[in-house]
Amino acid sequence: MEKSRRSFIRKAVTSGIGVAGLAMSGQVISASDKDMHTVDDKATYQPRNAADKDDGKLRFGFIGTGSRCQEHINNVLAIPGNRIVAICDTQKGPIERTLQHIAKSNVDAPKVYTGSEHAFEQMLNNEEFDCVIIASPWEWHTKMAVTAMKAGVPYVGVEVSAANSLEECWDLVNVSEATGSHLNIMENVCYRRDCMAALRMVREGLFGELLYAHCGYQHDLRDIKFNDGAHYGYQQGGELRMGKDAYSEAQWRTQHSVRRNGDIYPTHGIGPVANCLDINHGNRFIALSAMATQSRGLHKFIVDKGGEKHPLAKLRFNLGDIVTTMIKCANGQTVVVIHDTNSPRPYSLGFRVQGTNGLWMNDGDHVYIEGQSKKPHLWDASDEWLKKYDHSLWSDLEAKAREAGHGGMDYVMMYDLINAIRNKQPAPMDCYDAAAWSAISALSEMSVARGGALVDFPDFTRGQWINRQPSFAL
Repeated sequence: MEKSRRSFIRKAVTSGIGVAGLAMSGQVISASDKDMHTVDDKATYQPRNAADKDDGKLRFGFIGTGSRCQEHINNVLAIPGNRIVAICDTQKGPIERTLQHIAKSNVDAPKVYTGSEHAFEQMLNNEEFDCVIIASPWEWHTKMAVTAMKAGVPYVGVEVSAANSLEECWDLVNVSEATGSHLNIMENVCYRRDCMAALRMVREGLFGELLYAHCGYQHDLRDIKFNDGAHYGYQQGGELRMGKDAYSEAQWRTQHSVRRNGDIYPTHGIGPVANCLDINHGNRFIALSAMATQSRGLHKFIVDKGGEKHPLAKLRFNLGDIVTTMIKCANGQTVVVIHDTNSPRPYSLGFRVQGTNGLWMNDGDHVYIEGQSKKPHLWDASDEWLKKYDHSLWSDLEAKAREAGHGGMDYVMMYDLINAIRNKQPAPMDCYDAAAWSAISALSEMSVARGGALVDFPDFTRGQWINRQPSFAL
């Protein structure tokens, strides 16, 4: 029976089904370490050698050609030694805008794949890539990443969140292990300048032994979840649309607020915190509990902008306006993660990293280090501390990153990934990071549905976390 069970799991992995943690009696039960390995299947997949590479340039492909793709293309072309081989999208408008965008860089136009939702499969089968970057709607991230890895793409970058279910998280890990393809989650906030400086402070011991972290995604997205079908955001006095008649993210993102209730976008906050806590590298998440408030913000926005008789005013939104998740770590720390995208508020990721000697909080730009701050029991402004502990990636790349998206962190992230590709190194933020950070969504949905019940966190490394050494941004 044991042999048959392992055979079934291996077949499931290689067929793309994956094995998810199973929710039973308030717990998440994952398959055993031995069962989940896919090393026997490595011979099934062979990375393809990129043809016609006499120019020495890395060959990039892009799936999904919206504004996020265009930001990535900016940085790929700003770094010497790269070219765009092909792009893929189902919609004509984004493709045309992306081609116009690429033309401004005075480089060869890429091949275009379109015509169906599965045109990306044709692109992956026909072309040779060093890296494919996926910037499609969330529900396609895992499927496209898995297909790219199985097609032999050596490096696959997937936008956040990388997965929406535990099964998808396991698929990313299993297929990356089986194929040898390096999966990289494109979590740009890990490269935010203050986050990288705080990480350096952690590594140099300024905060002492870490005890607690706080983070989240607190961003008023109401005018992104609805628009008039022509503009990215809601236009004052204009139409309110969502779904197929809307534009850009409102075509698909708002639907997640209709049918889901949990932290559906955790990685901007948890990524930098996970790096500080050495998650998957000597530490791991072991359990979480989540609760959600009422769902009020999106309905109120519709009524305020379109009136009580607006057709969308009848829609029931499932996503609580504020979702709070607490995570326990193997080394004892706790982490609180907040998701808040449906209420009026200034943007904040709410970072707080606290240890036995002091802490950093980005809200208010505070640092306090016992015995080193200017006055006992009073905050220091964080500027001097963050400048003193500026990460070398930023001090080296500041001038080039200055014009890039999201304050430069997009450029630094792409530079780090390209450096890994050229030197044939592991992905900076690998499949285990993608799975652990993204799994918060599915696990928080389980917990919220059970009234905040504690659920166990799968060990996507299957015990490797104990001996894996920190590697991000060293």
